[in-house]
Amino acid sequence: MDRVVVGITGASGIPYGVRLLEILKEFDVEVHLTCSPSAELVNKHEGDGRSWKEVLALADVVHENGNLAASIASGSFKAKAMAIVPCSGTTLGKLAAGISDNLVTRAALVMLKEKRQLILVPRETPLSSIYIDNMAKLSNAGAIIAPASPAFYNKPKTLDDNINFIVGRVLDLLGYDSDIFSRWEGSE
Repeated sequence: MDRVVVGITGASGIPYGVRLLEILKEFDVEVHLTCSPSAELVNKHEGDGRSWKEVLALADVVHENGNLAASIASGSFKAKAMAIVPCSGTTLGKLAAGISDNLVTRAALVMLKEKRQLILVPRETPLSSIYIDNMAKLSNAGAIIAPASPAFYNKPKTLDDNINFIVGRVLDLLGYDSDIFSRWEGSE
């Protein structure tokens, strides 16, 4: 069974992270979750009405963000990949500077040092040159930067259509094929 680490930070875009947790349950994968303290606060403003406890229950294993001795903080923990959805500008900055002062950043930096897949889904707009520089630095270090920029060729009708597009693309990057969004089929 694959293991995937999911990080949820306090950037706007909590529905992306929650939907990723929901869909990963459909695959043969053990999901390890860690969240920044502000993620719970953002969930109160952006969530679908679920309590934070209900969100955490979507993962197989939940690790406290302050626990730097958690299994996912070590390169010997065999995880296929990690996705931080959404990824705050603060988290981007810490990762770009190599700062591992919490479990989200520690686990992500472990993925980079072990040459495992790290997917970062920033949602900020507009992007300052600092954020752009941080994304470039992380991309050069091996991270995949997948901004939460939904497509419109699929003619989205609901907010869920846009959420599913972003989550579907993250699933593609993780290697899990889903049918939660319409793919481009070309034009005539």
